Formats: sequence, C-alpha cells, structure tokens
Amino acid sequence: MSLRRILAGLATVAVAATIAVVAPATANAATCAAAYSATQVYTGGMSASYNSHNWQAKWWTQGEAPSTGGSGVWADQGSCTGGSGGGGGGGTTCSYPDWAAGTNYVTGNIVRYPANSQYYQATHDNPGYDPTISTWYWSPFSCTGGGGGGGGGTGTFPVSETQFNQMFPSRNSFYTYAGLTAAIAKFPGFASTGSDTTQKQEAAAFLANVSHETGHLVYVTEIDKSGNYCDTSQSYGCPAGTYAYYGRGPLQLSWNFNYKAAGDYLGVNLLGNPYLVEQDASVAWMTGLWYWFTGTGAGGVTSHNAMVNGNGFGATIRAINGGLECNGNNTAEMQDRVNLYQQYASMLGVSPGGNLTC
Repeated sequence: MSLRRILAGLATVAVAATIAVVAPATANAATCAAAYSATQVYTGGMSASYNSHNWQAKWWTQGEAPSTGGSGVWADQGSCTGGSGGGGGGGTTCSYPDWAAGTNYVTGNIVRYPANSQYYQATHDNPGYDPTISTWYWSPFSCTGGGGGGGGGTGTFPVSETQFNQMFPSRNSFYTYAGLTAAIAKFPGFASTGSDTTQKQEAAAFLANVSHETGHLVYVTEIDKSGNYCDTSQSYGCPAGTYAYYGRGPLQLSWNFNYKAAGDYLGVNLLGNPYLVEQDASVAWMTGLWYWFTGTGAGGVTSHNAMVNGNGFGATIRAINGGLECNGNNTAEMQDRVNLYQQYASMLGVSPGGNLTC
C-alpha cells in the first residue's frame, strides 16, 4: 500500500542578541516502506523506499531503481524515516493460508500456493485466479521482503543468451534477451511448468511462433501501418488515434481492444499509448506472453496450456492464427512455424513431441 507524505515544517525563530528558539514541532515524516529490490517485480500501485524516500510504481517494472528520471515509472512519494528499511519481515516464518480456487481475494492478501509451496500477494482484487499465471492479480511474495520473479517453477529460463543469439543471428537489436527475461518474470509459469522436456518444448514453441510472426525477430512493427485497427463499437474508442493500433511486438499485437485487454492485464496504459510496445523491449515481450497465456483464437485452448497439457505444437498455431493457417487454409505458413519449432527444440536438446500441425 502506498504511504502519503505527512510533513510538519521545522521552524527556527531567532531572537536578536539573546537566544535562538526552535519551535517545538517535530518533523513527522512517513514511515519507509520495504526497501527497493532490483530483483523484485513491482506492479502499478506497489511501493518501495529508496534513498530515504518512498516511491510508488505507476506500472510494471523490474530492475529500474526509483528516480524521477528513467522511464518515468516511479512517482516520488516524499521523504520517509524508519520502517523495515528493506526487511519486510526480517526473516520471519510465513504463516499465510493456502490459496483456494474460487475464493475472493482483495488487494494485499497473501497466500501460499500449494503446488509449489511459494507465497503470493494479491496486487488486484480477484475471484481466486491462479497466482502462477495471473500476475496482473498476483505477485511473488517473500517473508523477508525481497519478492521474487521465479514463482511457479525453477525460475530459470531454459534458453541461454547464447542459444537465443544462435536462434536469431540477424535479429533487430530491439528484441533483447534481457527484455525477454524481464518479461518472463511477470509470467512465472512460462517455460517452468512440468518436466524439463515440457519446459524446453514450451520455450521452443513460443520462440518459433514469435520468429514466424516477426521474420526471425527482425520486425518490431508491421510494415504497412495504414490499416484501420480501431473498433469504434468499443466504448473506450481509440484515444491514441484511429490508425495507432497496428501490429507491434513479438506476436504483432493489433486492434484497440487487444491493446486495452493487454494493458489492463499488465498494468500499463497501452490503449492510451500503444507506442510503448515498440519503445520498451520488456513491454513488447510481455504483450507476446500475455497472448500466449490468455489467447485461445480458433483453438479453445491457450498456447501455454497446449504445451504443458500435451495438446501439442499444432494447438498453438490454432490459438495464434488458426483461422488463416489451419484446416488446410495455408499449409506453407503453418509448416514454416512447425519447421522453426523443430529447429529450436533440437537446439535445446528435446524432442518436439507429437501433434505438430493443425
């Protein structure tokens, strides 16, 4: 919860040729929130203390120390004193209740997730969404205040930076490995669910679809930006402009309603500023992972669930572009995705499994 600054001025009154009198009022600064941690994920509304000031995050961030510069993600809430100074618990033992599906949780609730014995704190009210895949609603929580980024699995992305560079030797410099791993911290279930083979298969599947959509990570935006992706039937309209919602990012996010939904999920105003997807690498990667975890397209199952539940790579094609590529509609495009997936799975040392086409 954010802490508002309460300052009482300290006044001094000098009495000529006699003594100096200091007004008895005492500075009453706010108590410092838990100290900022470079490894913790902060979402909009979360607070941290840094250099004796409290700061509040405006949207998702990780690894950017609080300041009035940078990306502008931090808002200075004023000076503070005392508090935990970074403990957030001082090594105490967690004793929070187990998460239960279907239970209504309010912002600030902390639960233990039985599947991995890790703790999560609600960052938005929700009706019991799974903490490991709905990090718009939940963030990893540590009793020692450090938070986390791994929750839900090993916390280690199974594709090294060297392998990433080998997969995309001619990629646009915008698509950084650091941006990808920062985005993954917001989706702790990604490539960390199930067996080692399943984790690597999901990583390969995501990167294969991304590679197909962007010409091997060459294109940040679609080439032809003249299309009208503004659905005026939506009550919120297109505040950034009629032609502002063209395809961007690793899965080429387009249409105002998709920018609205992705932004709401991520805690970033993408409806008002869709350009952020082509300006911030971690936000761009997050939009791709957002669709990976939430979009079902023509398939009825999300790409994440398809890969961890054994539906196979073909189901990810159906979820992403099934209406145009599946059921014999465009076999060449579909086969290109399959070829990339097989190539990346081989580089990671795993079998691609079955059900590769749609």
